[in-house]
Amino acid sequence: MALTDVASTDAPSYTMIKTEVQGRVAVITLDRPKALNALCSELFYEINDALSRFDNDTGIGAVVLTGSERAFAAGADIKEMKDAEFVNNYKTNFLGHWVEQISKMRKPIVAAVNGYALGGGCELAMMCDIIYAGEKAVFGQPEINLGTIPGAGGTQRLTHAVGKSKAMEMILTGSVNLDAQEALNYGLVSKVFPPEKLLEETIKTAAKIASKGAVSVQMAKEAVNQAYELGLSSGLHFERRLFQATFATKDQKEGMAAFAEKRKPGFVHE
Repeated sequence: MALTDVASTDAPSYTMIKTEVQGRVAVITLDRPKALNALCSELFYEINDALSRFDNDTGIGAVVLTGSERAFAAGADIKEMKDAEFVNNYKTNFLGHWVEQISKMRKPIVAAVNGYALGGGCELAMMCDIIYAGEKAVFGQPEINLGTIPGAGGTQRLTHAVGKSKAMEMILTGSVNLDAQEALNYGLVSKVFPPEKLLEETIKTAAKIASKGAVSVQMAKEAVNQAYELGLSSGLHFERRLFQATFATKDQKEGMAAFAEKRKPGFVHE
């Protein structure tokens, strides 16, 4: 699996992440091994910068976000936030930049989660569009043990994923975690792989997504995400309008022509 280090060309030099490219797939690896990839402001600035670049790179069709085999991200950097005060948090919209770029991403992000995904790490994984897990992955929201609550989507996205009762149990006790198989059973993750195979399999899925017409992929992602925001009638209307809009694209003409002619489509992402 030949990966190209983006930083060796025209990319910024990052200190807390690594960026690599394979074909039309970009891979972002959290790289704070001594801190088990604990999340901090500088790390998120780097993630956001890399995501923004890849989102605007026409040669990239999907992004993989991963950590180490020991930890995807073991939580937030408590040393950074322990002395924070409410007024400053409110004025600066503390944690707002954690979700800003990911929520704006047009291209799909697939998380490859090995090891710990706790607190902010679990929230970061849930910000992604698809989650694949290694067999030893652990998901949890232990913020209550620190006298606080999840602040980057844990109370919202986890509830959507696993249901109210399980989300309440996990968040209110701070000690009930999900292993990989439980996460799969609850629908939090899509697939589980041996740790050593996880990244390879995640890249395969991202590459498959990136091989499709980029406009349709982005429209499909937008439509699915609206299912969380809209009522059924409005959601169906939104979906139908996007479906109709695909008929203005070159890829729709090519895709349907290829199907009729029993050949592989050659999408041009237009």
